[in-house]
Amino acid sequence: MASTQTILNDRTTTYATAGDFCRIFKEDMTGLYSLALMLAADPEKAEQLFVSGLDDCASSNPVFKEWASSWARRTIVKNAVRLIAPAPPSPKRVLNTPSDSTNRFLPELPAEISAMVGLSPFERFAFILSVLEGYSDQDSALLLGCTRQTLIAARVRAEQQIAQTVAIQEGGQSDSKPNNHESAIKLMASMRLAVPA
Repeated sequence: MASTQTILNDRTTTYATAGDFCRIFKEDMTGLYSLALMLAADPEKAEQLFVSGLDDCASSNPVFKEWASSWARRTIVKNAVRLIAPAPPSPKRVLNTPSDSTNRFLPELPAEISAMVGLSPFERFAFILSVLEGYSDQDSALLLGCTRQTLIAARVRAEQQIAQTVAIQEGGQSDSKPNNHESAIKLMASMRLAVPA
């Protein structure tokens, strides 16, 4: 029969501890905060998401150490869904207008990111979850509480809007055909810098 100490040692070597999550949030601060900022489109809310993400991870049910980094990102995503409550746009779609606190940071952001911040919350979440975070359409739809078709339509609108906005900002024609994949790749490269391999 295994001793209690052996069981505890096995548990601490298998599962992430609060200290492991503190290390992850410290080492990947840029990546995790960037994810929170993209989702919230507001620096104050992003800070709230970052801090609550760390708190939730440190006090959560046991998670395998190998999953701890992805668990931290997913915790921020789930908290963002609760905080922002992105809902599918009504038939008369209104684009999101970045808040004043976000506008102060827009000149410092790459064109793709400032274009993404200008999306409606639902389209922004659909794009981030399925394109940048790599969630399946089904998983993204479950997190957002919508159908798979609604998610796909929102992602396509987001890709088109980002590509069109970037083309305008870079001096292109507003009626030119958007290059969705190129825009998405640029955005991914900009924002996934600190993601561990």
